[in-house]
Amino acid sequence: MKEILELIITNLVENKQEVSIEEIAEDKVVTYKVKVSKDDMGRVIGKQGRVAKSIRTVMKSVSAKEGKKVNIDFVD
Repeated sequence: MKEILELIITNLVENKQEVSIEEIAEDKVVTYKVKVSKDDMGRVIGKQGRVAKSIRTVMKSVSAKEGKKVNIDFVD
């Protein structure tokens, strides 16, 4: 799942080397903390959070196949 999230994020941003994704797994809940450069944060979140919501929707469908729940936090 982390690879899919990393693929989505790196294709959205300009500074690909500054993308950092931390995975925290607890039982059936997986939390991802996504860090990107300040210049790219707007691209990842999008207007009114639409891009971030879309990323979360895609990741929820991927995690459902594995029987897990996923949370994505975008960190400054």
